[in-house]
Amino acid sequence: MSQLSAEDEVELQSLLKQLLQSINDKIAGAPSTECAEEILLHLEETDKNFHNYEFVKYLRQYVENSLGTVVEEETKSLCRGDGQHAIGSGHDTLIHAVTRRTRDSAEYQQMMQTLKNTMIMVVESLINKIEEDQLRKEEMHREKQHSQSNSQCTDNCSDSDSSFNQSYAFIRQEQLQVLAEKLESSKPKEVRWEALQALCCAPPSDVLSCESWSSLRRNLCAALTEPDPDLSFFAKSFSSSPLNVTREIYTSLATSVDSSFLSQKLSFPSGSAVLDINRPEISRLLKQIRLMNDFQKEVTNFWIRHPEKYMEEVIESTFFLLSFHHEHGSAGTEKALEPIHLLALLDVKATWFKKWMHGYYSRTVVLRLLERKYKSLVSDSLNNQYLSLTSLLSANVLGSVQRSVYSGKELEYSFFVHSLCVLGKLIIYTNGRKLFPIKMRKHKDPVSLTDLVVILIKIMYRHPQPLHSDTSHTDSLSPSSLVMEVLWMLCERTECAAECLYQTPVIEMLLAPVISQLKSPAATLTLIADVLARIANTDRGLALFLYEKNLVLAHSERTFAAHVIVQFTLRLLDKGLPSLSESDVSHTLCGAFIFVCRQIYNTCEGLQVLRPYGLHKAVAAAWKQTSSLSERVPTPVPGASAGTSTQELQHIHIWEETLLDSLLNFAATPKGLLLLQQTGAINECVSYMFSRFTKKLQVSRCEKFGYGVMVTQVAATAPGVVALHSSGFVRALVVELWSILECGSEDVRVVRPKPTPMDPIDRSCLKSFLSLVNLLSSSQSVWELLGRQPLANKSEYTLREMPSSIPDLIDRLIAVNSDVKIHSLFHYEQSHTFGLRLLSVLCCNLDSFLLMESQYNICSMLLQSQRENITDLDTSEGEFIIDSLSVERNHVLVRVSVVGGPSERRLPSRALQEGEHPYPWPMFSCYPLPRCYSLDPPEIQHNSEISTFLASSKDSNNDESWMENCRRQYCKVVASKPNILTGKGKLLGAFYPPNPLLYTLSGISEEKSVKSAVLSSMEQLGINTCLRYGSYLKLLKDDAVNDLTLLLKHMKIFLSTQRAKTSSELSILHRQDGYLGHDWLASTVFLITAGNMDQSLRLLLNLSSLLISAFIWPARIHACVSTKSGIPPVYWCTAHYVEMLLKAEVPLVHSAFRMSGFTPSQMCLHWQTQCFWNYLDWTEICHYICTCVVMGPDYQVYMCVAIFKHLQPDILQRTQSQELQVFLKEEPIQGFKVSNYLEFMMGLERSYRNIVLADMRSIRKPVE
Repeated sequence: MSQLSAEDEVELQSLLKQLLQSINDKIAGAPSTECAEEILLHLEETDKNFHNYEFVKYLRQYVENSLGTVVEEETKSLCRGDGQHAIGSGHDTLIHAVTRRTRDSAEYQQMMQTLKNTMIMVVESLINKIEEDQLRKEEMHREKQHSQSNSQCTDNCSDSDSSFNQSYAFIRQEQLQVLAEKLESSKPKEVRWEALQALCCAPPSDVLSCESWSSLRRNLCAALTEPDPDLSFFAKSFSSSPLNVTREIYTSLATSVDSSFLSQKLSFPSGSAVLDINRPEISRLLKQIRLMNDFQKEVTNFWIRHPEKYMEEVIESTFFLLSFHHEHGSAGTEKALEPIHLLALLDVKATWFKKWMHGYYSRTVVLRLLERKYKSLVSDSLNNQYLSLTSLLSANVLGSVQRSVYSGKELEYSFFVHSLCVLGKLIIYTNGRKLFPIKMRKHKDPVSLTDLVVILIKIMYRHPQPLHSDTSHTDSLSPSSLVMEVLWMLCERTECAAECLYQTPVIEMLLAPVISQLKSPAATLTLIADVLARIANTDRGLALFLYEKNLVLAHSERTFAAHVIVQFTLRLLDKGLPSLSESDVSHTLCGAFIFVCRQIYNTCEGLQVLRPYGLHKAVAAAWKQTSSLSERVPTPVPGASAGTSTQELQHIHIWEETLLDSLLNFAATPKGLLLLQQTGAINECVSYMFSRFTKKLQVSRCEKFGYGVMVTQVAATAPGVVALHSSGFVRALVVELWSILECGSEDVRVVRPKPTPMDPIDRSCLKSFLSLVNLLSSSQSVWELLGRQPLANKSEYTLREMPSSIPDLIDRLIAVNSDVKIHSLFHYEQSHTFGLRLLSVLCCNLDSFLLMESQYNICSMLLQSQRENITDLDTSEGEFIIDSLSVERNHVLVRVSVVGGPSERRLPSRALQEGEHPYPWPMFSCYPLPRCYSLDPPEIQHNSEISTFLASSKDSNNDESWMENCRRQYCKVVASKPNILTGKGKLLGAFYPPNPLLYTLSGISEEKSVKSAVLSSMEQLGINTCLRYGSYLKLLKDDAVNDLTLLLKHMKIFLSTQRAKTSSELSILHRQDGYLGHDWLASTVFLITAGNMDQSLRLLLNLSSLLISAFIWPARIHACVSTKSGIPPVYWCTAHYVEMLLKAEVPLVHSAFRMSGFTPSQMCLHWQTQCFWNYLDWTEICHYICTCVVMGPDYQVYMCVAIFKHLQPDILQRTQSQELQVFLKEEPIQGFKVSNYLEFMMGLERSYRNIVLADMRSIRKPVE
């Protein structure tokens, strides 16, 4: 088949038309003819339906009919003997050879020529039909236009009729030249309209690249000046063309608008005059500016894909238009209408500018042009803000209802809103702020950033609007809400806030209504409180409030912002401002200012400043009063109007929750928790926190983290953990853990089997595990939750039985000592491993371990389990079965049986190794332990410098100068010879005069009285632990047990005389046995004196009269007057200042703790309660005791800060892997030497001693 008949041509024409219709979307989107050709050439690669088109099928059949015979003959020829080499060399080679010969054949040439001629005729015929159809449509459209009423006004600027859904007819250069001539202003209107319609059907790229574009552009701009211009060409160009095309169209449109304003010289309406947007000249300009504004908002989506010069042309043409009046304004007194006024009316919140400033690519160009050429635009916006102060602005001048008439005030207000949004977006960027200060007309001094913010605050004061909720103000156009949006944006950015807000004039302006205490609207004061809270929530803003005297009071006296705020808040709570006494208004305003104070007192340094004002007492009193009011609300009576009663009850309930929430936030710091406990509202506050915690609600709008840190802080103390337990928090935590660990998510459809956990603590259980660690970190918490609580040890456990308390959890997961308990677990190995890991962390606290060992015989239970894990139980030669449980048990047994610091004991690894011996650590099932777990004891070097100094100055040790010399000598020895221990006992004994109580000891230490004293089982276990450590250090003799027991009995009798009476129901205070834990300080002193009971007793009695004993000796201060609350001073004082100093000196560590939900105060309490046993080597423990006694009690704080500084790299790393709590609990403090950080601690003393030591001394007058 080499010839095509007429029928074939008709069929081809139909098939080609069908193909073009199928790919219309691809061709219509092509910016040029060349691109359209490229699309057609690569259609087979890009269109998956290519081979399904009828036109393609027709061509394939035609080629097969024309060349099928030729292909067969060539294939046979090549497959004969002379072509064997082709077959042998591969199938692909044969195909290439057949293809080459076929293309060289005469049949192929004839087919191509015939197909080419036929397709040319088909395409020409198709083009003619398209042109005829187009002319017919134009004629019909023209007739339709003539039939319509001339008075009808249509909006042709909308780009909703996008040209993406229309086909382009490719146009020749000659036709474009004719269209350019038809568009001349001298032609009739109908001719110009037809030419414009024809131009809309051509690709914009062809129009811009034609030779007559300059005349076309001139004529198009001239057409825009007509009363009812047709903007369809501009709209379709914007919607379907690339930036290199649309920037030409846009600049043309901007030039036309500029020329229109220049020629028409429109006046701004003044007085009673209005702007009617239906006036032809105004309507025309509005349509053009609206089209430009639509393009401005859309162009940001794609201009990054084009050269920067295109974007710069668009931005510069916009700025040139908006700065119109500077170039062309008249010198008359009449105010002119400018393009910026109409743009503000169309886009009142400057969405176009916000989008341009959002991306760095465009923001750079915008700011560069503003700085170099168009700074007058910023000056104009600033001038508008100044004018707004002198004119009355209506908050609702711009409604959502469409109107056609606007007054001058409405235009001014829209321009004010537009300018404010532009300035607000400008100053949040560094280069935008560099534009300031800016010179303004009619102002002698340039306007700085601070001046701008002060102006905005004044505007907010002049036009207050009550804040109902954040969301309701998002789209509001009231001045106050617009200013607040700007201030919020500044508060959220550190650099912006520092340059714009943290300035004395700004703070003075914010607090002016508070200082003057004149009759200010509650709405204004509420807005002030909102801004102040956001400022106080940042470190820099908080420091500004606390430490800078930037406010002027009466008689030119200067004061701190924090003092002004808390004083005003107290007056609000006391209802000392009659003008604000209305109940609902007063509660809302008071709650707002309490929230500001809350941002201050939930930090350690802020609480330090606010504590003297007794804010916690005032809030607690208000809460008690409100709580009693809510109980007295009358019960609704049937038939009576319940509206007022219900509304009143609702307001009271909201106010009560606000006060509870404010009280609860005192628990964010250790000292704040003490203040909360003293108010008597801790149980109610914790119950409120638990209700929000279960709903997963945010702490507040300013908090970045949830309640994790607060729960941890509360759980560190006995009253706090009791409140958590009574609120249901502990039960909820245990049930949630059990559900995750044992039950799983049964309601979720199982698509694939759940993978076997590879980690000892599965990721799904990690959060619950860390929550338990935080809850049980303190030995006081463990005593309250476990003290005198036996394990169930049931004979039968049902599978549906869930634990609901900590003893139940220990019974089911840790003390798995029977087959019944094993069979009651769905995931025995995983769950028991979880329990053993938890036990390992709990046993790091020596008092917690002693309690569990005395009550539950943990060690015997673990040893028995190890014995049952031997291959041959009948003989003693069996080997231990190494599995995850036996490895965990071995680790726990070594941890609790061997005492020592990082250089004194070796803990077995939990990980297996490769090779023949995967677990090289020896296991055991009875005592004594293998020797490999204890390292060689340190050599105690002897030096007589301290002893010589003490002997030479024996008679002058009461002199203040002698004390200073002693401190200097001590620092010298520690720094030069850190391993020296000789003389430490003499130093402790000689540094302070003997206690007079020592001479009354005869009444206490009678042998009969001492023998009658009974030590608890915990104390007996503690004695054994101390003896093991002393024997390892070679400090004690074999009979030291009697001396240590006698010493502890002496101390027990002596301290019982110091105990104050209390009515507390806390376990740690209610027991008659005194201090529940072991006296680790007495044991440490006993080891320092090498087992000398008499010397130890004298040292301890002398120490009991010193201030330092309240902090390093928990048994001494237990249950005395200053700890009636159940919170020890080492927590509310030492740990409080550790957290405060960490934030200032080691901020990364402080942030890491915040992120982890753990607190430094918990670790401080843990370390110091047991005198750093198991965390520091013996030498450093001695240095810790002596440093605190010799250098001062505040060195206890500096010591902890130094340790955290030393651990900073590890803390940061473990925080990322969510292991911080476990790391700090289980790992000793590697490499820490007091001598290395003595200089650092002395620096802290110079900076903070006045604050820290003064507060430590206040223990004699407890915090209230």
